[in-house]
Amino acid sequence: MKKAMLLASGGLDSTTVAYKLALDDVEVVPVFFDYGQHCVDVEWNRVNEVLPASMQRPERHNISDIFRGSQSRLICEADLWNEDVKDDDLYIPYRTMLFFAAAAARAQTIGILDVYTGFINSNHAKEIDCTADFMNSLDGLTSNIGPVRFHSPFRFSTKADVARSAVALGVPIGRTYSCQASGQFPCGACPNCVERLNALKEAGLV
Repeated sequence: MKKAMLLASGGLDSTTVAYKLALDDVEVVPVFFDYGQHCVDVEWNRVNEVLPASMQRPERHNISDIFRGSQSRLICEADLWNEDVKDDDLYIPYRTMLFFAAAAARAQTIGILDVYTGFINSNHAKEIDCTADFMNSLDGLTSNIGPVRFHSPFRFSTKADVARSAVALGVPIGRTYSCQASGQFPCGACPNCVERLNALKEAGLV
């Protein structure tokens, strides 16, 4: 049986990739990163809830010290009743690159050479490390330094494409979680929430 690692967050994109891999009978090791995000407990609970029942429970790795002192609203939860949160407030430097490096190191350590992610070609203003161009350049970098290869099945897809795939695969869409601004409930206004709502509408799900 093919083995792979999955960067799992409890969000729609990575959960949909999990279901695709399960359908293909891939033995998956899910990995969850605690980078100090204010919603870490909600995300951890959701990732354990929404992954396919047949999949092993995720490993949790704490890398939060890296971003200690960050003023990003992904780390320091905003008071949404009184504060206006903008895209720039949600930026965390090199976060995705750190995820990829840590995942590659963990994967090779346990003998896995394929790492899957749910990253899509993001339109978020500051998420330059979540674009197709970034993923392409990362492919070139990793091919020169080790055997681990990254796979992002939705790197050229829209969020609506992911939502349609999620429906076809039986993903529990309503239980996935990816809000950037609120640590307990989807705020409906942050870039992730807006993108998700628009995608569900485009896919005819709301």
